[in-house]
Amino acid sequence: MADYTHTNLAELEDVAVKGGFSEFQEARFANRDLELESLGVSYQIVKPDKHHAFGHRHQKAEEVYVVLSGSGKFHLDDEEVAVERLDAIRVGPEVTRGFEAGSDGLELIVFSPQAPGDAEIVADFFEEPAAR
Repeated sequence: MADYTHTNLAELEDVAVKGGFSEFQEARFANRDLELESLGVSYQIVKPDKHHAFGHRHQKAEEVYVVLSGSGKFHLDDEEVAVERLDAIRVGPEVTRGFEAGSDGLELIVFSPQAPGDAEIVADFFEEPAAR
């Protein structure tokens, strides 16, 4: 018998509801359902004309983001990169990051190593620079 697990990402629990940021996005993590040992996978939707509820960065973990549909901007520290369907972006650990969706929203898959305690939330990342 082959060693594999199978799940539908859209059917996973939306932790954005529990976290109180469902106004901005959906966030579904597949690590447990896929029985992943070291890789992490999440399915995220940023709602039209919204941005992630917060930015974040890591101490050691790099991540790869793949845009499945929609368009918008990826904020990387003080830079913005326009993104569209099937763009893939690798981000080094210490870069603060977050997506902003255009009028068509953004649908993403994120790949990263599982690294509990490695992430740092940056709550004011999407505020104007003078306000930080």
